[in-house]
Order: sequence, then structure tokens, then C-alpha cells
Amino acid sequence: MPLGLLALAMGGFGIGLTEFVIMGLLPEVSADFQVSESVAGYLISGYALSVAVGAIVITAAVTRFDRKTVLQALMVLFIGGNLLSALAPTYEVMMGGRVLAALCHGAFFGIGSVLAADLVPASKRAAAIATMFAGLTIANVLGVPLGTFLGQQFGWRSTFWAITVIGVVALIGITALVPSVSRAADAPEPAGLRSELRAFRNPQVWFSIAVTILGFGGMFGAFTYIAFTLTEVGGFASTSVPWLLVLFGGGLFVGNVLGGRAADKALTRTLTTVLAVLAVVLVVFALTAGSKPMTIVALFLMGLFGFATVPGLQMRIMNYAAQAPTMASGANIAAFNVGNALGAWLGGITIAAGLGFTSPIWMGAALTVAALAVLLVATALDRRSKDQPVENDSVVVPV
Repeated sequence: MPLGLLALAMGGFGIGLTEFVIMGLLPEVSADFQVSESVAGYLISGYALSVAVGAIVITAAVTRFDRKTVLQALMVLFIGGNLLSALAPTYEVMMGGRVLAALCHGAFFGIGSVLAADLVPASKRAAAIATMFAGLTIANVLGVPLGTFLGQQFGWRSTFWAITVIGVVALIGITALVPSVSRAADAPEPAGLRSELRAFRNPQVWFSIAVTILGFGGMFGAFTYIAFTLTEVGGFASTSVPWLLVLFGGGLFVGNVLGGRAADKALTRTLTTVLAVLAVVLVVFALTAGSKPMTIVALFLMGLFGFATVPGLQMRIMNYAAQAPTMASGANIAAFNVGNALGAWLGGITIAAGLGFTSPIWMGAALTVAALAVLLVATALDRRSKDQPVENDSVVVPV
């Protein structure tokens, strides 16, 4: 494994920690700034919106630059945003720090996916992307509980100081371990913005984005309100929820690794199988949410199959935009966040309609089935078209 992948994973760990750890620190933050918890919650939604914007705008602005140099600049932006959050004297400054850090999020994973794939042979590109995203999953499993504990014991600002240090370590790692010439011998030269945008003429790129939005929206639609499902339907004590979320995070980590390896062997078959199994898991979860043993199993499997799609989804859009993958990769990172928002919104609608706390899981299953349907249609159209690329394992080549 190239050591540069470990540096990218460290960056992913810090970014994932920044995104998710605030959820456990909202009471402390709201009390410190004397704002309501709902207003403090804007620190989460504001971050998510900025991720989607940054994934498109920042990526578009840097397409002509060397990818390693761009990642270094993004980590500097990340460090600055978290340093500002740690020092913030007011809520407004804190929000500014969150937005600043979030702007690097989508571009980092979008550009980092392309760079990670270029560090390894074509047969291992999805696994390389999974290695980078492993930092994000580890942030969920270990970073968030530890970051929350640190903030509760020493003040929420200490957590952001720790994240700032992680950013510095990641920057040093990227500088020292990622080669300056990171493209594989058969990889194309960096394309300009016009060439990058030309990739969106391929309908398969848009199909890929749609599958990402629906597939990831399905998992997060079920996950967003999981605490209510666990306590109100499953009968778990509220003190058990953090440990159950660690279990879910473990599923994310395992799914990311296995999904990347499987996608390298057979991309479309992996995505089709994983989405189908995820839909089944969500249906079974919705039907058995009142059973604690079944809930524990379903929670782990939901994380596993939900995140097993990520390396494959990222690889698919990069394959169909092979000559200019950077913007398409960034757009897919934005699509993940749009899916998060869509799933949470639809899940909230079902609860508000009085359908109960299992209704977001049913909605998640429906979105997953829709993602599977789009993928099947896209695959069928691709096979019928002589002008579109066809898949040979995980590598797309011209007909």
C-alpha cells in the first residue's frame, strides 16, 4: 500500500471528525454562546450545505492545478477553519469557522479520490479510494466518541484544538508521503475546466449521481432518526445509544473495506448486489425494530451495506468521466451530501405525518430500491449503446 494513501486517510479522519463530532457537543456549544440548541444545530446544517457548495465551486476553481498542491492548500483551509472554531468568541465566528472547514471537505474527497486511484494499478483503484474513505469511517467509530468525551471533560474548544492538530499532521503526511507526480502511467493529464465539464455530457455520469443521491439517501434517511427508533421502538435506554452508534460505525468501516475490494473485481455486480441487500436489510429492520437482538444485527448490517456502496459509486462516476474525472468526482461527493439531506427530509416528513419512528426506515428502503432501479436502467442503456464505454471488471474502456 502506498504510504500516500495513509496520509489521505488521516486527512479524511480529521474531516470526518469535524463533520460529526459537533453532534455530541451541541449542548456545551449552545450553553457557551447562549443560543438555543436548534440554533446551535445550524452549525451542522450550515456545514453540510457548505460541503456541497465547496465540492462543486472549489473543485471547479482548481482543476488545472497539481492535485497534491491542491490537497495541501485544502488542508491549510481545514486547519484555519478549525482553529477559528477553537478560538471563536461568538456564535457567528464559530459558524464562519465551520463554513471555512466545510469548503475543503467535498473538494478534498473529490480530488483525493482521483489522486488515490492514480497511486495504484487500475485493478486496485476502488480499494485505494476505500482506504482514503477509511479515515472517515474510523472518525465515526472512534473519533466521535473520543472527541465528545474530550469536549465534555475539558470543554468543547479542546476538541477543535485536537482536530486542528490532526489537520497539521495530515498536512505534513501529504507533503512528505504523497508523490509530486502521482498519476499512473496510463492516466490522463489534468484537464481544464471546460474539459472537466464536458464529462457531464455523458448520461452515465448523471445516472451515477442519481444512484448516489438515492442510495446514500436511503441509508441516511433511516439513520438520521435512529436514536428515536432505538429508544421509542426498540426499548433501548438512551445511555445505550452511543454504543449502538459505535456498532453502526463498525459496520461502516467493514463495509467500506469490503466494498472497495469487491468493486475492483466487478463494479456493476457489486453495486447491484449491495443495493439489493441493503434494501432487504432495511425492510427487515423496519419489521423487527421492536426486537433488541434483531435491531443490533440490522444496525451493523445497515452500516456495512450502506457504506459498501461508497467506493464503487465513486469509482463508477470516475470511470465514465475517465478523461476528466476531477469535477465529476467532486460532484459525486456533493451528491452524497444531497442524499443525506434528502433522506433526512423525507424521513422527517413521514414522522410528521404520524407514521411512527420506523417510517424513516421504510422510506430509506424505498429510496434504496429506487437507486437500484436507476442503476439497472443505466446498465441496460449502457449495454445497448455502441457509443458509450462498457465495463470490463472495474475499468471502463471504449468499445
